Amino acid sequence: MNLPKSINFANLPTKIEKLERLSQELGTQIYIKRDDQTGSEISGNKVRKLEFAVQEALDNECDYLITCGGIQSNHARATAAVAAKLGIGAYLVLRGKEDSEVEGNYFLDKMLGARIKLITAEEYKNSRMEIMEEIKSELSKEGHKAYILPEGASNGIGSLGYCKAMKEILDQEKELGIKFDAIVTAVGSGGTYAGLYYENHIKNTDATIYGVNVCDDDEYFKNVVLGLLKEISKYTGEEIYVNKEDINILDGYVGKGYALSEPQEIEFIHKLAKQEGVILDPVYTGKAMYGLVEEIKRGTFDKHKNILFIHTGGIFGWNNFARNLVGN
Repeated sequence: MNLPKSINFANLPTKIEKLERLSQELGTQIYIKRDDQTGSEISGNKVRKLEFAVQEALDNECDYLITCGGIQSNHARATAAVAAKLGIGAYLVLRGKEDSEVEGNYFLDKMLGARIKLITAEEYKNSRMEIMEEIKSELSKEGHKAYILPEGASNGIGSLGYCKAMKEILDQEKELGIKFDAIVTAVGSGGTYAGLYYENHIKNTDATIYGVNVCDDDEYFKNVVLGLLKEISKYTGEEIYVNKEDINILDGYVGKGYALSEPQEIEFIHKLAKQEGVILDPVYTGKAMYGLVEEIKRGTFDKHKNILFIHTGGIFGWNNFARNLVGN
């Protein structure tokens, strides 16, 4: 399978480390792929998706990127950084309030020179695409040609970033002499999971791809992933046939909701940081790793020998509330 052309932004391949003390504690082999180290301003999983999506934008002679997300969106910040690197414009539609603290990703969005439109949660849920289309039209009047990226760059072209990441993992298995039979990632918009799943299916490996949803529910994301798999095939020319039951989403770890932290989640992230020297984020990887550990304790992973967790980044998403939950 040949992937379309992509631009190179990320520092790849990202390394794989064993979580020695956590593995010993749980009696299983747990490894972590450090996609949080893809870069600095562009750190995390979003840049892998942007490498394909932004190439498509450039191929279409676009000089502006429009996208959306929460006010602490990692994807929006990565988009702003990529646009700045290329010398083109970025316009971010963010779910947030005018009096929101200028910190974390929101601060970096401003630092990187992105134009920003804040909208309400209701507007975001019901009208974000229409709002981005309006901005595209306004930019056209200014003489610009804009390219709209969906939330998380989770569409067919963006998901190819994690088809490529799965190829990378398979190469690293050979180098390390390890076969991962379970690969686990946080699921917030579906593109990372869909890309991993597609390439894993095409390569017909023995690995099971698991997602831990950080918002919505398993039924919602199973439908999202099925749609993305069809979109991916339009770019690769190879369609795969998957039943909804084949999509493995470990539900039950959303907690209070998207980007809302509970004390036990923060306590877990803090414990892992002290135990392994790895800092997760409270929005995505913290919930996902917490879910993985709980499922290991329940026996869900008893059939697996080597588990690989994808650290998708997000360290800039630590807001004041979450930081205050961290103990000594």
